[in-house]
Amino acid sequence: MKAKFLIPLFIFLALAGFLGYGLKLNPREVPSPLIGKAAPAFRVPQLQAEGKTISPEDMKGRVWLLNVWASWCVSCRYEHPVLVQLARNSPVPIVGLNYKEMRGDGAADVKGVAPATELATARQRARQWLVEHGGDPYTVTALDLDGRVGIDYGVYGVPETFLIDQQGVIRYKHIGPITPESLRDVLLPKIAELQRAS
Repeated sequence: MKAKFLIPLFIFLALAGFLGYGLKLNPREVPSPLIGKAAPAFRVPQLQAEGKTISPEDMKGRVWLLNVWASWCVSCRYEHPVLVQLARNSPVPIVGLNYKEMRGDGAADVKGVAPATELATARQRARQWLVEHGGDPYTVTALDLDGRVGIDYGVYGVPETFLIDQQGVIRYKHIGPITPESLRDVLLPKIAELQRAS
């Protein structure tokens, strides 16, 4: 009879334990099922060079970063100076993935807009944003107009950054803006580790 009354107490203690464990977790460290797996393939137009495309295949043999960004992304404004500085001293190329430039913020209705018009407008907006925010830190930027590349990469939000090794395998995913501290304490050591392994 007494054991029956203890069941709610055990349930409460178990829930409190799960809650306490959850409070210790970093919300920016969401496990990605893509870690240790090949970077999903894509081939999309480049921002910088009209008529050219970019694919992860083009980066094989190099350690590189894939940074997901957009001009409508508020957090990208805080991250951008860090990326510009990183690009000046970077041991690795930074590939931008411009994510849903025209569709992401809902400011533009692209229904009925011709794909070529959307592409041209996205290019103009993204280029202008880069000029206004300190320059272009990207070796090349892929234009993910409809967000399908982002879906394949499991993008939760913008910005996010993937560290990809010489074999095209994703080794690390950073959620949220890269800060000077996260760059120094996490990202740069991981880059150095991958480069030593090559």
